[in-house]
Amino acid sequence: MRGYIFITVLAFTFLQRSTASLELKGPTEPILEGQDVTLECVDTESELNMSRVHFERLSKYRGVWYRLESDQVYFYRRCFLYDVDVRREDGRLLLFIPGIQSWSEGPYRCVSEDSSAADNSSQLFTIPIHYMREVAVHRAGLGYLTRYFNSVQDLKVRLGDDVELECSTSASEAPEYFWAKEGEDWLLASNKLKLEKVREQDGGRFTCSAQSPTVRSLMKKRTISITVLKEDAAWYKTTSGHIFLTVAGAGLILLVVVIAMTTYLCRRARQRKNKGPIDDRSQKKPIYRASVESLPSSASDKQPLV
Repeated sequence: MRGYIFITVLAFTFLQRSTASLELKGPTEPILEGQDVTLECVDTESELNMSRVHFERLSKYRGVWYRLESDQVYFYRRCFLYDVDVRREDGRLLLFIPGIQSWSEGPYRCVSEDSSAADNSSQLFTIPIHYMREVAVHRAGLGYLTRYFNSVQDLKVRLGDDVELECSTSASEAPEYFWAKEGEDWLLASNKLKLEKVREQDGGRFTCSAQSPTVRSLMKKRTISITVLKEDAAWYKTTSGHIFLTVAGAGLILLVVVIAMTTYLCRRARQRKNKGPIDDRSQKKPIYRASVESLPSSASDKQPLV
């Protein structure tokens, strides 16, 4: 029994001695993108020289820790330190991040240059950043590339058509979506809005809202209008017809440019192939008998030989 107690005391003592004295303190509540953030490296046991302690940030793409210091060379600051400001004030080591963005979440750590310390770095700290991009509305069931060309702002459909819209955004966590119509009190908890066989009274302004489930103040909205045309309206008056004409026109212009360039290059290659040797008569010089450049001849005239 005494042996177990002795081993327990030794293990507890070892854990106490191996506990890191460096601690990285930062915000514990959610931070919205664009806010100012300050981190502080603290020596909890007051045993380290804080002038020999620095901040480091992990590059997720390269898997390498980079030192953050205010006296680094210009190239280093330009690439890795452009969005942070390291401050040493009254023995304190601070890291100020103005207008923090999602890519600056970390992780961060404090590292001591004293190699004699049992553990010369703090625990990793990742800043809890919440963000949400602008909401986009498009026709449902489309791929990512097609969505870019089918972003909806003013949708025009014919009477009796089926309409299905989908709104999306990029956020730090999956948002909650809601659809609402201006002038009516209904609320649809979904990112999709489906109207079957639209009637004239189905037209109006619709708003899609995306809200963070944890930070309720973080919300983005997008409002579109739906116009219901007559059942016999021309197809090119609808939004789908307009998109088709735009894409077809762009494709036709591109095709004309390709044909024109191909024709020009073929003609130029043909001209080079059929072109004979250069015959520049202006460079020929008549040869006279009396000149030093004359050729031996028995004729005694001064007429040019060529």
